[in-house]
Amino acid sequence: MPRIKNRTYSRHTGEALTLLGKLIRLGRDARGLTAEELAERTGISRGTLRRIENGDPKVEVGIMFEAATLVGVNLFDADNGRLSSKIARTDDKLALMPRAIHKPSRRGVKDEF
Repeated sequence: MPRIKNRTYSRHTGEALTLLGKLIRLGRDARGLTAEELAERTGISRGTLRRIENGDPKVEVGIMFEAATLVGVNLFDADNGRLSSKIARTDDKLALMPRAIHKPSRRGVKDEF
């Protein structure tokens, strides 16, 4: 499990990041891109790309997704055009949920006799 400044990630998170990094590397290789070329297209350093391909959880998720998109790694759905409709459906569900969840306070209530 990756560990960062007292932050431990679950095994699933570590494996998902490792898989995403490997898929990005595979996509880069399949397109015949060097690390330098992909880093330049993504707007990052080669070191950051290396961290992405190694599954480093400290890399911003937006940068990881951009690198994945540039090399053709499909995220969430085989058809990226359907993401907009999924976002809309999720917004509809969120609209039905309470805006915030508050746990009942135990302070001030004394029901002992």
